[in-house]
Amino acid sequence: MDKYTTDNIAELFEGVAAIFAEKKEELCEMDANMGDGDLGLTMDKGYGALPELIRQNTEPGDIGKTLFKGASKMAGVVPSTMGTLMSSGIMEAGKALKGKAELGSAELGEFLTAFAAGIQKRGKCELGDRTILDAVDAAAKAGDAEAKAGKSLKEIMEAAVKGAEEGVEATKNMVPKYGKAAVFSAKAIGIADQGAVAGKYLMEGLLRSVSK
Repeated sequence: MDKYTTDNIAELFEGVAAIFAEKKEELCEMDANMGDGDLGLTMDKGYGALPELIRQNTEPGDIGKTLFKGASKMAGVVPSTMGTLMSSGIMEAGKALKGKAELGSAELGEFLTAFAAGIQKRGKCELGDRTILDAVDAAAKAGDAEAKAGKSLKEIMEAAVKGAEEGVEATKNMVPKYGKAAVFSAKAIGIADQGAVAGKYLMEGLLRSVSK
């Protein structure tokens, strides 16, 4: 795929829906050790619903509005902390792409950057806090650099996945500051943050989609 329009932008998230269906149990197990144990369920339910929500709320000729409306509906499907962060990230990306009729390389870079910014703004977190932001911000920076170089969607997402992998690895040496994970901070060292792992899978899912 070299670009998306409002006719097929829902397909961008079909790979994401597929990977979270596959990784649901793994993420729940990781989350059970450091959190509520429902991370996999949230990601599977939210992103499983998103493609159809986008189709149901398409704004012809405006990818930004389409993403914003679809993500707004997604927020109601998964009204948890992580669900809110995910929908907020896509809504922020929708704002950045408002008025755009197509999503090509430049727009994918904008999407990744705005997605990470939306999570940071809604979650009030910073890099190094050991959250999903550590993965998606690294992914956005790596992907956007490729986008600015005029690379293909696949090349952009390959770079984003590598960035996310580095972000996940970095969380192994971070101390959690939020939620139940903060209570178990002593046993967190050496273990990747489950939210960051979910962020990496998100990037892998997008790569699946653009590779078709």
